[in-house]
Amino acid sequence: MSTQRYTVTQLPIETLLTWVKSGEIAIPEIQRPFVWEPTKVRNLLDSLYSGYPVGYLIAWRNPTVRLKDGTPSAGKRILIDGQQRVTALMASLLGLEVLTQDYTTTRIRIAFHPLEEKFEVANPAIEKNAAWLPDIAELFSPNAKLLQITKAYAAANKGVDADELFNTLEKLKKIINNPVGVIELAEDLDIDTVTEIFIRVNSAGKSLSQADFAMSKIAANESYGGNELRKAIDYFCHLAVAPEFLARIEKGDPKFSSSDLFLKMRWLKGAGEPIYDPSYTDVLRVAFTSEFVRGKLQDLVALLSGRNFETKQYEDQIAEQSFAGLKRGIENFISETHFKRFTMILQSAGFITRDLFVGRNAVNFAYIAYLKGRSDSVAPADLERIVRRWYALSLLTERYTTSPETAFDRDIREISKRGLLDYVNGTIDAELPDNYWTNLLPNQLETSSSTSPFFFAFQAAQVKLGDKGFLSRDITVRDLLLNRSDVHHIFPQEHLKKQGMSRGRYNQIANFAIAQSEINIAIRDKAPDIYFAELAKQCNGGQARYGGISDEAELRDNLETHCLPDGMLDGKVPSYDTFLEFRRGLMANKIKEWFQSL
Repeated sequence: MSTQRYTVTQLPIETLLTWVKSGEIAIPEIQRPFVWEPTKVRNLLDSLYSGYPVGYLIAWRNPTVRLKDGTPSAGKRILIDGQQRVTALMASLLGLEVLTQDYTTTRIRIAFHPLEEKFEVANPAIEKNAAWLPDIAELFSPNAKLLQITKAYAAANKGVDADELFNTLEKLKKIINNPVGVIELAEDLDIDTVTEIFIRVNSAGKSLSQADFAMSKIAANESYGGNELRKAIDYFCHLAVAPEFLARIEKGDPKFSSSDLFLKMRWLKGAGEPIYDPSYTDVLRVAFTSEFVRGKLQDLVALLSGRNFETKQYEDQIAEQSFAGLKRGIENFISETHFKRFTMILQSAGFITRDLFVGRNAVNFAYIAYLKGRSDSVAPADLERIVRRWYALSLLTERYTTSPETAFDRDIREISKRGLLDYVNGTIDAELPDNYWTNLLPNQLETSSSTSPFFFAFQAAQVKLGDKGFLSRDITVRDLLLNRSDVHHIFPQEHLKKQGMSRGRYNQIANFAIAQSEINIAIRDKAPDIYFAELAKQCNGGQARYGGISDEAELRDNLETHCLPDGMLDGKVPSYDTFLEFRRGLMANKIKEWFQSL
């Protein structure tokens, strides 16, 4: 028996363009904005003209579902992989406008130089140069007459051989006959098989994500408002980063601008830039997991297709219910009340800037926990504390770093079964015992990664606990992180470089402190025994060289909040390795104090 999982067909580009024009392929204008630079469109056309392969496309028909009258319904082809290439061909050959990343529509004009057989992105200079055909879409128009175009070009460019020119233009027109490999997946394949095919086909490059698959599925649906949901996700993500584009959406998409979904996101217009700027993957994960109590996005694709997990059949009623559930999840995600209160909770834990909002999956599940807690009527004060602690736990244990979907699925099911408070508190007791703080965490702090979650947790701890900047009398770590700060090396990096130390050695996070730029500059590359001796003199009537602290008790207190050995001010500067080991233990204690305060 054949084990063939899909069919591979060589189809001319002309067929693909016909499918696009007829709506056979789902690439509506609500698809993810066209992200290719015009030069990539030019390169694609040059490859086609040169006869080079341009890769495979992957298409899958919507699974057949039963309509209310019992008849089957075959769906459109969903272009899963190759959207950008097909959109590039639509734009350049058919002259269609594309939706850009700033949600404006534009034409991408590709020019052709017949004598040099060269493509270029059209610009004002090219448009004024008679040697160029400024827009090849005119050549592919159904009304284009190749002979007339040849005569007009030859008249404008004296000495051109009209026959050779005609042959060159004819060669260009024939690129729509070039074959493109289309991997077509049968409509009766189950979701697991389809996923496996995607991974295998893309194994040499970037694997297709389940979020991309889900977004294509959503965009292809018109019966239950999927196309509108797709817009809501894309628009919200863009507005979170650039609120000023709301006016462009209102002007360019008046139909969506009158929808309830758009009204729910209008608050972003005056919100500035939120510290949490979600991607479409983030929105899908949070909306789906919080609403469906499942963590794997392949299950979302199955449900939106109408999959009945018990009978293994596809049912229209399940598809309808799934789109309605996803809409509820998206509405909850974009709600001004939910979004602002959630981000406020994380800020109250010390994560006050976008730069500190690390561990995207940890942030997402914290939002899921918040939404689930609200849905289950958890008391507001309890919910705030639980969300803060869960996010901190997720960072400190790197809970969602590997196999995040499996972790999401496990956690949301356990929360649903045991309740949010019981599950979170039980997990904290199990995963952060006393020996975590004394043994494991100090070892985890042994890293040179400035993006380490443990360094961000330490900074959040300093913010939450109200610490002043390193050697600062009045300016807090919060002030520095919100405005301008330097990461100061306690043992200056130039000092350590002179000792032959590598980057990974002198950039240990246990050697970092958040400081004012002027203090960092004043210390420069001085050895710590030198500048600590000068600090001691500064507190005994000497010149104020580093910051404004002149009281010894105040200075010792500052050093303590930055987890520095007190003896350094007394001339007892340890070796670098001893210093790092000692400070990691102090930093771990501070992070523990912070966690217990959440």
